[in-house]
Parts: sequence; C-alpha cells; structure tokens
Amino acid sequence: MMRHTQQYDFKNEEQEFMPLLKELFNGFSYKILLSTIDESKTVFQICNENDIAISSTYKKIRKLKDSGILSIDKIVINEKGKKVVFYKSKIQSLELMLNKQGVIWQLKKNEKNPM
Repeated sequence: MMRHTQQYDFKNEEQEFMPLLKELFNGFSYKILLSTIDESKTVFQICNENDIAISSTYKKIRKLKDSGILSIDKIVINEKGKKVVFYKSKIQSLELMLNKQGVIWQLKKNEKNPM
C-alpha cells in the first residue's frame, strides 16, 4: 500500500504554517479532528463524544474548515426535514520532527477524504 504523505519544511514558510499548527494543537480542535478521522460526524455527535459546548464546536469547525483540515463529508435530510451536516478530518496523521535544521512535519492525508 502506498502512503500518501506530504512533507513541509518550516524554514522558509514559517508564517504560513505556524497558525495552522497552533489551531491543530488547540484542545477543542484536536478533539474534533480525532473524533472525525475514521468516520464523519455531526456537530451534536462531536459535542456529545467530546463534552464540548455546541457554540465552541461550531466556532472550531468553522476555523478548521477555513484552514482546510476539516470538510463536509455529506449532507442528509433527517426525518423532520432538517439538513444534517457530517464533518470529516482531512488528516489521517501528522508527524513533527525537530532538529538543528528546523522543524519538518509529515502529513498523511485521510484517504477516505482526499485534500
């Protein structure tokens, strides 16, 4: 099986990636991404699973979507006729390496949800 990894070097593009890393390691964002790696979930499922307030979840989902690491996987209409949105992480795994040359991170895309 072929691994789809992408490697980034912060030395030249630190300004671009540091906000993304900061968002990734925010407690709520981290929980949301972990919750949606294997299967897509609704906001309410994410809230219940992670004990996060709904308003905080909506704010973080918006930030994660804007940064390109979370996406809408599907939209369904429930039995009451309301639209239900399912979110899925675009990241399967992330590996950081720190050495004298700088910081390197390897990102494995979620194969079920290509970036």
